[in-house]
Amino acid sequence: MYMITLGPRVLKTGIAVALALYITKWLGLSPPVFAAIAATFTVQPSIYRSWKQVLEQFQANLLGAIIAVASIYLFGNNPIVIGLVTMIVIVISLKLKMESSISLTVITVLIMMSSQEFEGIITAANKFLIVLVGMGSAFLVNLTVYPPNFNKHFTDKMESSFKTLSLLIRTAISNELTEKTFQKQWRELRKDIAKLEELYKLLDEEREKISKVKSLDVRELVVFKQMLACLHHGMRLLDIVEDHFFQSRPHKMETNEFDGHLEELIHYHEMILLKYSGKIKEFEVEQMVQESGYFLETIMEDRAMGRSERLRLTIIGAAIYDYAFQLDRLHDLIDQYQKRKI
Repeated sequence: MYMITLGPRVLKTGIAVALALYITKWLGLSPPVFAAIAATFTVQPSIYRSWKQVLEQFQANLLGAIIAVASIYLFGNNPIVIGLVTMIVIVISLKLKMESSISLTVITVLIMMSSQEFEGIITAANKFLIVLVGMGSAFLVNLTVYPPNFNKHFTDKMESSFKTLSLLIRTAISNELTEKTFQKQWRELRKDIAKLEELYKLLDEEREKISKVKSLDVRELVVFKQMLACLHHGMRLLDIVEDHFFQSRPHKMETNEFDGHLEELIHYHEMILLKYSGKIKEFEVEQMVQESGYFLETIMEDRAMGRSERLRLTIIGAAIYDYAFQLDRLHDLIDQYQKRKI
């Protein structure tokens, strides 16, 4: 039996719809359901995007209303005219790069032009006001009800993504996971990183667009960006290990060396994230990039293996060095960020 949970956006959409219906009925506007539709289209995952959507929909719907009124006066509102006006509105919206507002604009045009009783500007203004009520209700709810906390969302998703990455890296050489489990975890990691990228994009938008209204710590965003970079490099390392390690026909010594060094790297990554979250004390560690550099040098030494096999292991060693470099950079950034906060 599946548990169904209501996310903040679902809850806010329901509240916005209810608020829009109440306001339109209180103002005596009809039909109120149109305000509910507008509210549904306006709820967005961030305050900035909600405000942007309100502005874009206002402009697009104003344009659609003007075209609809002009068309009714000039050509009437028979089905052919309505179809042609709908096409014109879509083309203009695309030209003006208002793709996200097309659906609501088309609905506005259809509601206005299909009305049996049209009394000119008053009717048009009534229906346009209904749209504004819906958009305003959604923006108000998005601003006050469960305002998005992207910092917490990002760190929570980062923690769960790292757990998946840790499992995959720690078992990459030992090959302990079944193929089915490995592929499942791999897909989950990709999805989680895609969500993290979207969250970072939202954070960056908030910083850039509404920083004067809501202060955001740019230094923390730099740390978040590097956290994301470390996940990407960890994923790239996994890809390279999968493509090259077992094909290099490694001896037991190489297997143990690689397995041990990957264990050190992922432990280092874990300690860095724990340090950021304040769950551990300051820890001393030799710069991991130096250790990985020594490790890469030992791989390139002349050993009793063929050129192709040594090349494959060197490729993995280079990916390990790159991952270690990114981890060292993250460690330094977190250290600088936390010292400046004190």
